[in-house]
Amino acid sequence: MKKTSTRLADGRELIYYDLRDDAVREAVDRRPLERTVTTARVRRDVLLGDSVAVASHRQGRTYHPPADECPLCPSRGGRLSEIPDSSYDVVVFENRFPSLAGDSGRCEVVCFTPDHDASFADLTEEQARLVLDAWTDRTSELSHLPSVEQVFCFENRGAEIGVTLGHPHGQIYAYPFITPRTALMLRSLAAHKEATGGENLFDAVLERELTEDRLVLEGEHWAAFVPYAAHWPYEVHLYPKRRVPDLLGLDEAARTEFPKVYLELLRRFDRIFGTSEPPTPYIAAWHQAPFGAPADCEGASRDDFALHLELFTVRRTSGKLKFLAGSESGMSVFINDVPPERAAERLREVAST
Repeated sequence: MKKTSTRLADGRELIYYDLRDDAVREAVDRRPLERTVTTARVRRDVLLGDSVAVASHRQGRTYHPPADECPLCPSRGGRLSEIPDSSYDVVVFENRFPSLAGDSGRCEVVCFTPDHDASFADLTEEQARLVLDAWTDRTSELSHLPSVEQVFCFENRGAEIGVTLGHPHGQIYAYPFITPRTALMLRSLAAHKEATGGENLFDAVLERELTEDRLVLEGEHWAAFVPYAAHWPYEVHLYPKRRVPDLLGLDEAARTEFPKVYLELLRRFDRIFGTSEPPTPYIAAWHQAPFGAPADCEGASRDDFALHLELFTVRRTSGKLKFLAGSESGMSVFINDVPPERAAERLREVAST
């Protein structure tokens, strides 16, 4: 992998990740852009104990542009985009309309491929490995920013999820706080460790799921399963079998196997509802250990956390979505329409032959 860092016309950082070591990236952003001004601020909810990012400048962000005006395609034929070069393998750049910025963190965009009409599932294993390497590198770099406590790599796919740009891409949020979901995991981890005299809860969960009928896919170094208490109609958790706290902890064997396993999962997701349905909308979210721990999580170290990816769709059946209505949105109590065992069975049925 070759990494080349440059700057866009408004001062934002852009990084090319290339498969070839001899790749040359000298294109200059020729757009007449002024420096980006953001209003991103983080406010603390004292009743719930969580944080809310207020970013009014995002109201003016690019919204469903036509394909020939896509800002994530390479700059070609006189059409200038966010990527100055006429081609790329993987590109990461600072979001022009960030939810978090400055002392309130950082937001980046990850372009998986220059092919506007592709998806992550269309990548080769070599291309998917390059994305993994880019995620890992960005996690390392962002972890050194003084304001950052947690790095979150994720992909939103599909208009039903709220995606406003159709080009295959993901994002990275570098939070200035530990997210509520991670804090809950850390508290559960600490409580289980104390109650059992030292057992790791993540290890216990993975060991159990490897023997259950919710197991979807297993490799030598990775395992994917539908969790016992899945929140979403079709939800899969992907774990490395050797527990590590973050992407940086993966060894070469796990990195090598990851593309094959992950691409198979994504392709199965696209077959859940049959070939006549539009591509399955999904969220793919990497959960990594934060760089600190809440005060009420004493006893759970960073190395106790288990890196894992959660992949889920908001589609519950053909032509129908799972909406977060009163119970989910008002009380954070999910009601799942699809039994996890049936979801796992369906994901096994649509395996590649």
